[in-house]
Amino acid sequence: MSALLYRGKYDHEYHHKQRQYVVKEYSSSDATEERYEHKTHARIQEVVQTKISEKYVREEPMVRGPHFLVRLRSHTVFENTSIKLFCTVEGYPMPIVKWYKDGVIMNLSSGKYLIESKGGSHSLLIPRCSTDDTALYTAVAGNSHGQASSQASIIVKRYKDEEESSPYAWLPFTAAMLPKIHYTKIHITFEETFGPIFATEGESATLSATMTLNPNLANLQPEAQWYRDDTRLFDSKWVKIETGRGFSTLTLPNLYKDDEGLYTLRMVTKGGTAEHSAFVSVADGPPPVARAPGAPMDIKIHDANRDYVIVSWKPPNTTTEGPILGYFVDKCEVGTENWTQCNDHPIKICKYPVSGLFEGHSYYFRVRAVNSHGISKPSRMSDPIAAMDPTELERLHTKKLGGKLDVVSYYDEVEAEGKPPGPPSGVYASEIDRTYVVLSWKAPAYSSKAPMWYYIEKAMVNTEAWQRVNTKVPIRSPRYAVFDLAEGKEYKFRVLSANMYGNSEPSNPTGPIETQQLKGVPSAPGQVIATRETNTSVLIQWAPPKEPNNLIGYYIDQCVKGSNNWTSANHKPHKNIKFVVSGLTTGETYVFRVQAINELGLSDESQESAPLSVRAALTTPSAPYAIALVNCDGRSMVLSWKKPLHSGGAEIKEYYVDKRRSGTTMWREIHIPPVKERLYKVEGLTGGAVFQFHVYAANLAGLGPASKHSDDFTCEAWTMPEPGPAYDLTFCEVRDHSVVIEWQKPLYTGSGPITGYHVEYSKKGTSDWTVANEAPVSQCFLKVKGLEEGAVYVFRVRAVNAAGVGMASFPSDPVTARAVAGTQEVSCVVDEKSGDIVLSFESCQINEGSQFIWKKDYQEITDFSKGLVINTEGSHSKLVFKNPNKEDFGSYSVSVTNTSGVSSSYTISAEEMEKMLALSYDIRHPIIPLKSELAYKILERGRMRFWLQAEEISSKVTYKFFANNKELSGADPNKMGHDISTGIIEFIMDHFTEENEGTFTCQITDGGGKAQSSLVLIGDAFKKALAEADFQRREYIRVKEGPHFSEFLSLQIGDDCSVTLVCKVANLKKESQFHWYKGDTEIIPDVKPDLGSGVCKLPIKEFSHKTTGIYKATISDDRGKDMSQIDISGKTFDDAINKLSQLAGASAEELVIKCTATGIQLQCHMKYYTSEMNITWYHGESKLSHSDKIVIGGTPAMATMEVVEPVEKDKGSYSIVITSSDSSTKRTMDLSGDVYEKAYAEFQKLKAEAYADKNRGKVVGGLPDVVTIMEKKTLSLTCTVCGDPKPQVSWLKNGTEVELDDKYVVSIDQGKFASLTIKGVSMEDSGRYTMIVQNKYGGESVDILVSVYRHGEKIPEAKPAMTPKTIIPPKLPIEIPQPKTQPAGAAPTPSAPSSAPPKAAVGRGVKSPTPSRRK
Repeated sequence: MSALLYRGKYDHEYHHKQRQYVVKEYSSSDATEERYEHKTHARIQEVVQTKISEKYVREEPMVRGPHFLVRLRSHTVFENTSIKLFCTVEGYPMPIVKWYKDGVIMNLSSGKYLIESKGGSHSLLIPRCSTDDTALYTAVAGNSHGQASSQASIIVKRYKDEEESSPYAWLPFTAAMLPKIHYTKIHITFEETFGPIFATEGESATLSATMTLNPNLANLQPEAQWYRDDTRLFDSKWVKIETGRGFSTLTLPNLYKDDEGLYTLRMVTKGGTAEHSAFVSVADGPPPVARAPGAPMDIKIHDANRDYVIVSWKPPNTTTEGPILGYFVDKCEVGTENWTQCNDHPIKICKYPVSGLFEGHSYYFRVRAVNSHGISKPSRMSDPIAAMDPTELERLHTKKLGGKLDVVSYYDEVEAEGKPPGPPSGVYASEIDRTYVVLSWKAPAYSSKAPMWYYIEKAMVNTEAWQRVNTKVPIRSPRYAVFDLAEGKEYKFRVLSANMYGNSEPSNPTGPIETQQLKGVPSAPGQVIATRETNTSVLIQWAPPKEPNNLIGYYIDQCVKGSNNWTSANHKPHKNIKFVVSGLTTGETYVFRVQAINELGLSDESQESAPLSVRAALTTPSAPYAIALVNCDGRSMVLSWKKPLHSGGAEIKEYYVDKRRSGTTMWREIHIPPVKERLYKVEGLTGGAVFQFHVYAANLAGLGPASKHSDDFTCEAWTMPEPGPAYDLTFCEVRDHSVVIEWQKPLYTGSGPITGYHVEYSKKGTSDWTVANEAPVSQCFLKVKGLEEGAVYVFRVRAVNAAGVGMASFPSDPVTARAVAGTQEVSCVVDEKSGDIVLSFESCQINEGSQFIWKKDYQEITDFSKGLVINTEGSHSKLVFKNPNKEDFGSYSVSVTNTSGVSSSYTISAEEMEKMLALSYDIRHPIIPLKSELAYKILERGRMRFWLQAEEISSKVTYKFFANNKELSGADPNKMGHDISTGIIEFIMDHFTEENEGTFTCQITDGGGKAQSSLVLIGDAFKKALAEADFQRREYIRVKEGPHFSEFLSLQIGDDCSVTLVCKVANLKKESQFHWYKGDTEIIPDVKPDLGSGVCKLPIKEFSHKTTGIYKATISDDRGKDMSQIDISGKTFDDAINKLSQLAGASAEELVIKCTATGIQLQCHMKYYTSEMNITWYHGESKLSHSDKIVIGGTPAMATMEVVEPVEKDKGSYSIVITSSDSSTKRTMDLSGDVYEKAYAEFQKLKAEAYADKNRGKVVGGLPDVVTIMEKKTLSLTCTVCGDPKPQVSWLKNGTEVELDDKYVVSIDQGKFASLTIKGVSMEDSGRYTMIVQNKYGGESVDILVSVYRHGEKIPEAKPAMTPKTIIPPKLPIEIPQPKTQPAGAAPTPSAPSSAPPKAAVGRGVKSPTPSRRK
């Protein structure tokens, strides 16, 4: 049965497919009991653990390889049913799980098998089983620290073949192959749960929950799973979990900001789950230095290898601290406590490659933040990480000797044999950063036992200058990080494999890989919306930033409205765009803002949310109190009472009053419907009777409790002459030593009008009343001063008339002379934008139903017809004077209802009002207000007028117009101007074309004021404007009948590489004139424009940078003038050069050799050449650059490259590459062997001839061609000669050497001034004289015609009829002096050619062969 397991076929994916993992031999006793591969793997793991424990310092948390918490279980199912395999695996980094069927990795693309992964939980679903699904299934979990596997069998039975045996029946999991289990449903009810926790770094926190189970079975207890932000938590150094029957507790013994998040307890049963969640907030602990930043968090280790790791982290929030300047990364070797700093200077991004690690050693890492105030506390240290080759396990080798496993070693230690490996493949960048790239590749097929390693080479894009990266450290794993790259540059990479026998060919290079550039922090998040969640929490939502730039998360800040005291709602970046802010104060009004964060830091703050009050649930109001009798006429009583102390979170809508006779128990309702005011006249009473009353208050939540019944009131008419009692005493502006008391005037005035009031007060519990004001006050308010701080007082008021002092009011509520904590005063400012005068007040308390009551001179403001506006948001209220005037001075107060007496006041004097009115006027009259924004109008000829109108501009106004951020010129044919009288500023664009689509902007500056307005013309709006402009242009042409351009200037490139400016004109007549211009200079073309056809062309010869500029064409006559222009520069020039490169490349001929006197020149003939074309010369794979040694140039018909003074190393293959945007042409020549030798010989020959020509004998000047002289005169023929060595000079007459005597004298002075003197010339001396100048390098002869005439004769007009100068060839071979020191590597000078040209005879008309020489 076990033979059906296909032993040896199963292999883990991380092993190389072509590598033999072990020598598969089996002993007879072991083969039937267990798989040899299992023993091999177990033995390797045993050796690895032994080696690690001996070589490295290790700790328990460093066990980071995969581990199955829940293994796969085997199943037996019927056909056409579904089956699902589950497993749970842990490890760090999170392991990747691969699924195998009978040892072969499963093909999941067919849809027959479905896999699901969430956290560490993995499942394989077969929705509809068939008998083909009977197999052994394996889940292999692997990460950089190892691998683990779990197996289970699935047996699919047919209904009629249930007794068939399975090849997997031998497995020990057969006990699980049972029919479907119907699990007992367990109901879980949480009894006690944990709530939000707000803690500080360094503290501890405990989350505990108790629950009841129904049924509560000992053998079916649920599994308690703890999560933080959907990440499963397990017992560790940082987390302690304890679970028992009916309870589960999670303890965080030492809090860091990494621990912040939403914690969830999930009780899992077979029948379902129950869960509870709460947020844990961890704030920064006290910094080492005041205002130093908080510690970074979430330290991650990436790409660990032999000698480096990459450390990343998340930045802290900086709500109140200064901005982060950078970070320091520290490391500590496991087993020590010695932390060392890895970087000398702070790094600004949240990622840093740490190199220089020791292979096999394990390290911790931590990070500290730096700002201008100091350095933060260190972050939580990372988990330990070992600096080791991730493929170390792959290189282990086992040998089986004598039927047992007794040798485990590395492939590197096996005796080498074989040949060099093949090249790697599939090189790609798995991670790209600013200064490094992590490369990965596929190893070559390799069967040799010799150890193999890799080399990496890099080169800049568009070059072939490859540079080896790892010159010191061989790479053994197919993944490596290349550091020290330039930011924002493009590279390409290739990899070579190698062993002791040599290197492979390089792999195919990667495509261009551009290192990242600092794009900056994200843009600010969008609109922030706050909504009510509970009575202590608020839900915040926001729009993500438009430019995320590798977004990490968000920080949320909160602030009590008006305090400007921002605090962090979270201390660890939040990834979603929703967040519940907990722990808020009920009734308080908050505003919120959000910042986005990436590895460079924090974005700007978002706009603040609208203020939101954290409101409690509505309740009924408390009972009214202090029922008082304020008037009685013998048949009715007028009652007053005080409103409830607590409104229940909503406005009190109505009151109900009941009465009863004193001494009875039956209450009777005395009014229907309920009353709205706190003053009520009870009518229909019996005179002399005694009554009691009580009152109810009601709001939206319902009817509150009844008040305490009143005192006994006797229904007897009041007849005393003094006034009755004042009522409704209230307080405001309670301070430590003063209080303002207000009241309502008495309803009973006595025998005369009320003339004033006295206020009396006493300390609570005493009967000693003190009069606060000696003289009565006429108004119904008084500020009582001189109180004792903290003392409790009660007040009463007496009205005064002519008869005397009246009855005292009902005593006020007790009031403590102490300001409400956090009380702020009213502030008065002039709004900088609107010019409004604003009284502003921020309440330190706010509750459900609280209202701001604004008063002037303590009379509530109800008249808003004069521009008074009250704006209230949350706990902030403003009294705004929209139309302030001089009469608005006075005392303004504000009180906040449904609070503990929050109130304040502000007095505006007449002088202060005048100053604020002046400032308001200045603000409301800015220098450059705009009457209209930027708009456009289409004029005749299709011209576009952009204009705006300002309220007022001065003669000093300046302005600029921009199109797509490029400033527009107002030079002809465009126009730009303004009108001071109307404030209109305009720009007229002469030609409006498709290129003008985009945004137009006008910026205005006038004195200290500025204004800007933009107009967007894109899409349909632009198409509409363009169509209208075209129509107006055509209409103008039709109506005006003037000359114009029917086609504007364009640049055309012909197939022959000719460059021509072309335009077309129309509506011409005989007198129409056409002109070409470059800049302001007129161009006169070789061929006049063909006005007959209307097509005008201007060829641009030898197109290059020298020909760039602005070209114009004009057509005009007496009817008008039109102009077209084109800017041949920038993109237009580049496109033309690109087209020329394409045509030239297509026409490029093969390379030819042209030797010169200075070197060997390679020529590539093509239709056109200019140095601006993208042409590159190569020697082999090396790119050539212009220098003294390599001369790169050309003519309009060819490109040339000359090797000056070639030597041996200049041999080889040369190529020219002509590149355009969509094509590339290459021509190659092999300059070696016979080709090089022939070329070199020709070069030496031309070099020698040039040397001889330079140093031969020459006549520099001084001799005439014809001389006429009178008889008996002396003739002196003198000239200057030169040559090296000094030449010899000889003279001939009519071809015969001149015989020297007293008459013929020849001389040469200083070796360079030669002369022939003929004394007393006679008629016989007429003839042709020849001067020969010659040295070993050759020379030349010059003929002079001498004509002698007699005295009195007419001077003859002799004309030369012979060649004035004849070159004399050098003597062969030509000897060139060699330098004293022969250059290294110089080629030997070949001997002169054996065949020499025939020597020319010296004489008239005879010339020696002229050697070709480089011009």
